[in-house]
Amino acid sequence: MSAPFRWGPAIRSFLSFCRVEKGLSENTLLSYELDLTRFAAGQAVDGTPETVRRHIDNLYAAGLSGRTVARHLTSLRAFFRFLVAEGRLDADPTELIPSPRMGRVLPKVLSQKKVEAVSASPEPASPRGLRDRAMIELLYASGLRVTELVGLRLGELDQARGVVRVTGKGNKQRLVPVGRSALEAIAAYLTGGRQTLLKERASPYLFVTARGTKMTRQGFWKGLGTHGKRAGIFDGLSPHKLRHSFATHLLEGGADLRSVQAMLGHADISTTQIYTHVLESRLKKTIEEHHPRG
Repeated sequence: MSAPFRWGPAIRSFLSFCRVEKGLSENTLLSYELDLTRFAAGQAVDGTPETVRRHIDNLYAAGLSGRTVARHLTSLRAFFRFLVAEGRLDADPTELIPSPRMGRVLPKVLSQKKVEAVSASPEPASPRGLRDRAMIELLYASGLRVTELVGLRLGELDQARGVVRVTGKGNKQRLVPVGRSALEAIAAYLTGGRQTLLKERASPYLFVTARGTKMTRQGFWKGLGTHGKRAGIFDGLSPHKLRHSFATHLLEGGADLRSVQAMLGHADISTTQIYTHVLESRLKKTIEEHHPRG
């Protein structure tokens, strides 16, 4: 690479490619932008393997975890492969840099009893309460990502068939079945909550705010935390924990891994297999707590 290299335009070009050509989510794009901007801020000359290694060492020195450093390296790999494909680089400087070793972190899940308590927490007589309960029920019933949940449009829910059409990562669409409990909660929200929130305004989105706008990821996350505390959950209830609970409870009930993969929208089944380790961990804990020789 000739020096000096203009990092800013290269990063913007890469992000545009990811947005338009690959259809990546805004969350992924923001993560790429933050990681690459941090890298570029310390590189005055080039992007050789030595500068990449030095950057990785600096991340460790700053106290970042192995998982976070691995995410930074993933961003750099994608960026430099793009530059090679575009002919701006002759070789990928991250090619021979090993990924950080990470211990396996199992997803945290809720018991079915706690899920029921969270679902029952929203005020049933208020429009916001009806909306929040419908969102919690649908999230647990379908395993959607929170960005998929808040982005749902009215036309993507088929109440008669009991399915929802979801646009996931990479703009890939999938049909996910929705159970009776979630459908009933959604029907109650549509009948007694949504139009009250909209106040005669129109919106294509299923879940809306009192301002008539689409429900935001941050707004739902905050509300879910409040409902979790009312249900006695004080260790950081998140939408992803409900998604993990959905997958784990399905497998506990005998669902096959491929079906769970399809409903979660995982491109690779190895991503879904983490939930089999969750089951193993829960079984071991059960034996340790309840078996006379545990």
